[in-house]
Amino acid sequence: MEELFSKVLQVNVRCRDCEERKANIRVTIELHLTTSPVHKRDLLVRLTDDIEPYFLFNLSISEEDFQSLKVQQGLLIDFASFPQKFIDLLNLCYSEQESDNPRFLLHLSSQSPVLEGPANFSVVETNAFKHLNHLSLRLVQGSDKEVKDYLAVCLSSLKAEKQALEGKLKKTEDDLSRQLNYAQQTLSEKTKELDKLRSEWTSQSSSLSSRHSQELQSEREKAVELQGRLQLQTEQLRHELESAHKKSSQQLQSRLTELEASSRELTERKYKNESVIRDLKIKLVGAEEECQRLKQQVLSLRRENSTLDTEVHDKERLVSQLQMRVAVVEQESKDKDQLMRRTKEVLEATQQQKESIEENAESKELQIRKLEATVKSLSEELIKANGIIKKLQGEVRGLVGKIKVKNTVTVSQEKVLQDTTEKLKNAEKDLQSTQQQLVTKDEQVSKLKEQLETTVQKLNESREVLKTNENVISWLNKQLNEKQLSKKPPSPECVDTPSLTSTTTGPRAQFYPQTVKPADVTPTEQRSVPTAIRQIGDSAGLDSKYFERRDDSIPIYGLSSNLLHKEFSQRAKPSIASAYFSA
Repeated sequence: MEELFSKVLQVNVRCRDCEERKANIRVTIELHLTTSPVHKRDLLVRLTDDIEPYFLFNLSISEEDFQSLKVQQGLLIDFASFPQKFIDLLNLCYSEQESDNPRFLLHLSSQSPVLEGPANFSVVETNAFKHLNHLSLRLVQGSDKEVKDYLAVCLSSLKAEKQALEGKLKKTEDDLSRQLNYAQQTLSEKTKELDKLRSEWTSQSSSLSSRHSQELQSEREKAVELQGRLQLQTEQLRHELESAHKKSSQQLQSRLTELEASSRELTERKYKNESVIRDLKIKLVGAEEECQRLKQQVLSLRRENSTLDTEVHDKERLVSQLQMRVAVVEQESKDKDQLMRRTKEVLEATQQQKESIEENAESKELQIRKLEATVKSLSEELIKANGIIKKLQGEVRGLVGKIKVKNTVTVSQEKVLQDTTEKLKNAEKDLQSTQQQLVTKDEQVSKLKEQLETTVQKLNESREVLKTNENVISWLNKQLNEKQLSKKPPSPECVDTPSLTSTTTGPRAQFYPQTVKPADVTPTEQRSVPTAIRQIGDSAGLDSKYFERRDDSIPIYGLSSNLLHKEFSQRAKPSIASAYFSA
């Protein structure tokens, strides 16, 4: 049984002594094929109502019934093309049932006041001149048994649909719970990493601020110490001047000239000391300015620390996207290798099957030749037996006295004739069966040849796709190397503080090809992988044809979660059973 058409159509229902009304009726067309006792095809037209379960009208049209219908209604098509033409008319009615003035209409009319008993189902085309009836079928209301069978079929289909929906719901719940667990686990890992990074940054910033405060304190101590030395030197100089002045006052008369010379020396020394004091004051002001500059530098370093933190997160996100992309490409290449191996195995199996079929065909040909030889010998024996029978009949007419002996001979010859005819019939049956077997074997050989051609074609396509995937992998590696080389060099301020640069550089991911098991990801991750690939491809400038899904391509069985450098080895994800293959 093959269902050709099943849609809800708008039908004009007419009953005797009742107004015409419109109803939504489901029209179903099925083709029944029966092979016993002869090959026979029947077209079943069924009218049902999704709201009213007891509404059922059936019509079964066989090839003999169609011939009478063709003569009655003047149809110009045969039974093979009648179902498709009838479906085309129904599709025209379905396309125009929403318009205000439909051209094609469906009518269901009954002679009874209530819609029961036989009814006429017609396809009518309306124009400005008349209503043109294309086809009219007489349907019979379904009996109690047919209604029960129909309701049983509907109930079984609803149960099957319910079971399918329950299984789908259970599978969806499992997938969502698995995805939720994975998301929670990922969130906990990311929060741990964030806390760790925050603690590192806080420790580094605190160490940096303490170091700068220590340096500032040391500079201040140096300035205080320098000021104390200057005061000591001035005090010493003052004491020396006082003692010299006392000595000069005592020896004023005797050493006036010496005092004048010493006074000049002292004034010069005073000027030098004043200049030294001015230089020291200038250095003190410079030290205070340097202190202010260091404070501003600390503030700028803190701001730069926050910006570098955001850059680290962005780079980690980019690294994870590139990792996913490379993993997908590696998985596709592995899947293509598996497809090639399976294709080779199927090809070898088909070749072996082809050789066995050819051997069977040769043996069948030998049997047919033997059977033809036996049939030929049996036909010759039959001809001989017919000549003997004719000769015996002539002898019976000529020799009446020897009738008893001739009768016995005739009976024996008839038995031989019956045996030979039975052998001939058996041989003919064997010949027909062997011919049918030979035809089926030839059909099998042709089908296997077609399968072999399609398999070879798919193998060539998979090789081309594998080649493109290898090109994409090399292009990705090239792009990644260029991005790593095109990073800006660190600023002079970062060079002055090596501890900051060492912590803000961030881990760099390195990608290595690795064997991937299909049990590493969930089906939900498999569905999310193509969207991620498209996003990465759009951002990297790749053509979208490398990420389109093909009908004959291999599904993505899983992704590798172990493709990062050894710096990300502690982020290993738990392995989850694949939905496609067992582990």
